[in-house]
Amino acid sequence: MNYYPFILSKIKEITDKIPSGDFDNFINLIIKTPRVYIIGAGRSGLVARAFGMRLVHLKKKVFIVGETITPALRKGDTLIAVSGSGKTTWVVETAKASKALGGKVAAITWDSNSELARFADVVVQIPSEAMPREVSGYTTRELIGVPLPPLGSLFEISTLIFFEACVIELMTRLGIQEEEMRRIHANL
Repeated sequence: MNYYPFILSKIKEITDKIPSGDFDNFINLIIKTPRVYIIGAGRSGLVARAFGMRLVHLKKKVFIVGETITPALRKGDTLIAVSGSGKTTWVVETAKASKALGGKVAAITWDSNSELARFADVVVQIPSEAMPREVSGYTTRELIGVPLPPLGSLFEISTLIFFEACVIELMTRLGIQEEEMRRIHANL
């Protein structure tokens, strides 16, 4: 079976439901913040890091939480915390620490009522877990014709697309052309 159209339709369904206010609040926070810190675990962390790389290309100061060369967070800095469930312990505890230090927190999650979302300054809901899973078990769902990508893939792919839309909007608002970004791109 060709799953491409199915997956693409689910991603469109999810990204169409991301509230435009969430998008605008997130963009405004990034523009205003002096430094951005990125955190996420597993594949969510990889998606977050990819966005961090693009923010560097957009001339933002960006740091990855957990790297040995990451400096101390200062008052007014922003932590972008990516966790589908909003419950990942490392992400939630780091977000709490960021708030205690006077930082802002942007939560990217599917659960706008999660612990992470409750104390975030900006919440972007990626409504990927709103997909019905009436039938439990991946193999059972597939056998009866209700396939869904496993283990949060819809969240991660939709988040990546959300972040790419943010990059285009930031390019426009910051007046940065692709050629300028290319000059900043890694060359080692």
